[in-house]
Amino acid sequence: MSRSCLYAGHVMHHRVKPSAHRFIYRVTSMLLDLEELPLLDTRLKFFSRNRFNLFSFHERDHGDGSDRPLIEQVRTTLNEQGLALGQGRVELLCYPRLLGYVFNPLSVFYCYDEDDRLAAIIYEVSNTFKQTHSYLIPVDATVTGPIQQSCNKDFYVSPFISMATRYHFHLQPPEQRVSVRIRQSDDEGTVLHATFTGTRRPLSDRALLSTFFRYPLMTLKVIAGIHWEALQIWRKKVPLQPRPAPPASRITLVTNQGDETHETI
Repeated sequence: MSRSCLYAGHVMHHRVKPSAHRFIYRVTSMLLDLEELPLLDTRLKFFSRNRFNLFSFHERDHGDGSDRPLIEQVRTTLNEQGLALGQGRVELLCYPRLLGYVFNPLSVFYCYDEDDRLAAIIYEVSNTFKQTHSYLIPVDATVTGPIQQSCNKDFYVSPFISMATRYHFHLQPPEQRVSVRIRQSDDEGTVLHATFTGTRRPLSDRALLSTFFRYPLMTLKVIAGIHWEALQIWRKKVPLQPRPAPPASRITLVTNQGDETHETI
């Protein structure tokens, strides 16, 4: 049975300060077992790998931006950081391209070892300035239940939130339901809550067609929604934050849940 699937659900953002602002959108995300990409490319009529279709997935949209198979990139990165997971599976939660277009504010890689234990998470963040940065955080093997991780913000995303903040991740790994919850805080408390929650749907041609007609131009609506909400926040006179240069390295390796080391990968 294919591990790849769809998750239909909602994205919610709730800004707490300096001016309250909240929105909710219906979306459908795709969970892709990266080893299944060639199979999905041949099995599905409305999904393609690295070529145009109604829905598609281009490996250059993630990782280092090259056409090198994404699973090889992830395993190389993990090995270089001392997280040798062998041939353990890697699953990616993201938006697919829809009619050739996609923007993923956050893509989450779930990295398993050969005993099928979730061993690491990669949070790949993109901003609207065509920049991308990732946070690689090992999963504590002694903890059961939902995964809780944190790291300092190292990459400019919103022009309305200071760089001097910290992310607190709370994840329910993909099963019948999936959830990704992020609380962003500064020295004075919570700044933003952002969540995605979804219910599993099979990845089939019928489900893809249903998704297309239920959420037409969904990926365009993601980027349009970002700019629309930014306009609403600007109208509330929230001050703009200066944009620093992006990190010199592509990935921040987070160790001991408080110590961020920057590795050029």
